Amino acid sequence: MNFKPYIRAHADELLADLTALIQIPSVEGEPAPDAPYGREVAHCLHETLALCEKLGFRTVSMDNRVGWCEYGEGEEMIAVLGHLDVVPAGDGWQAAEPFSGEIKEGRIYGRGTMDDKGPTVAALYALAALKDAGFVPSRRIRIIFGTNEETGCQDMVWYLEHGGEVPVMGFTPDGEYPIINGEKGIMNCVYARKLNQIGDYRLTRFEGGTAGNVSPAYAVAELICPADAASKIALDKVTVTPIDGGIRVEAAGVSAHGSTPEQGENAIGRLALALSQLPLEGDLADCMAFLADRIGLETRGESLGLAMRDDLSGELTVNLGVAAFAEDTLSLTLSVRYPVTKTYDMAHPRLERAFSLGGFYETKMKHKAAIYMPPESELIRKLSKVYEEQTGEKAVLKSIGGGTYAKSIPNLVAFGPVFPGDEIREHKPDEYMEVERLLQNAEILAAAMCELAKA
Repeated sequence: MNFKPYIRAHADELLADLTALIQIPSVEGEPAPDAPYGREVAHCLHETLALCEKLGFRTVSMDNRVGWCEYGEGEEMIAVLGHLDVVPAGDGWQAAEPFSGEIKEGRIYGRGTMDDKGPTVAALYALAALKDAGFVPSRRIRIIFGTNEETGCQDMVWYLEHGGEVPVMGFTPDGEYPIINGEKGIMNCVYARKLNQIGDYRLTRFEGGTAGNVSPAYAVAELICPADAASKIALDKVTVTPIDGGIRVEAAGVSAHGSTPEQGENAIGRLALALSQLPLEGDLADCMAFLADRIGLETRGESLGLAMRDDLSGELTVNLGVAAFAEDTLSLTLSVRYPVTKTYDMAHPRLERAFSLGGFYETKMKHKAAIYMPPESELIRKLSKVYEEQTGEKAVLKSIGGGTYAKSIPNLVAFGPVFPGDEIREHKPDEYMEVERLLQNAEILAAAMCELAKA
């Protein structure tokens, strides 16, 4: 079936429609009765469904949380799951304004071009290409538009709880090619300890990091202490400055994504190592010794008793992402990723026991179970066939520490949009997608939908 001419012939319309959606700053906002994730997010969903209707597809909106368009008939349904919400623009944009959708030098710029409006619009035009070519699927093809992926995936929880149909198979174009068939389990958690401080050293400030899934590049502590305290700390990338009545200790690190903390250097762990050199007493001494000895700059949980691995996805990882000290309580936010063949019941008790031995108690836990789709499954076989036919490259399967929408809906894996060797640009300043890569994605996604919809 030759659907590529349609995609190439309608490239200008695809780009114009994508630009219009990029210009909607669909960052989660204040909820309203008709906009549970904010006005701009709901607006983007409305405009997307209007585009679907313009292209001739039937549409449904579920409480302005989830929408979809559908093509074909049949008892079974295959799905493409994309999302229309985006992370905030952030600073550092130079090539274009973050919500411009500007096209220049073969690139379309803007927040969401790669994550995930670009691939989602490419999937919509891929479906239009199949319809134009007269393809009659044996399974219905549904493109689902999520609106809460970046801030918790509660849209998909709501979808399933309110009767949303589960596909027999499908994919989310919000990962990497060839195919991500495994995603580690994720435990995002907070542990806290109240400090009853005694002695000559009193902690007044301890903070670092911005999010549990980012390895922090900076952390700082302040203490009321004797004047000679500064001479007791000697550690690379740590600066000690005298302040009124004590010292300020600053630690530098190297930022990295929380799924790959080994690629960074954790500033909070380094700060704890520095403070553990001081003659602290009581709870403060025990706390800093625990952080230094059990976490420090480790990323695999060895000293916490968490270390585990498998051949499919590698090592468990631990990222200490945020530290905050207030009202004599130190709180730590962590992201732990365990291998795809392991379980929450194997990892969580070890984590909880380790922190309890350090005097910490768990105040929050959000868990997403690992997923793994074996190579012999129908979905992986079909997507591998499509990728190899469309690119001429071997479909090498991969497991990742990150999480995608595939964790939210059963029977899905991540497929595209980033090609091997290409820079991953989502969540960064000057996010863009090459126009040619966008059209290539549309072609591959069309072939994938065609293949999966054949019973």
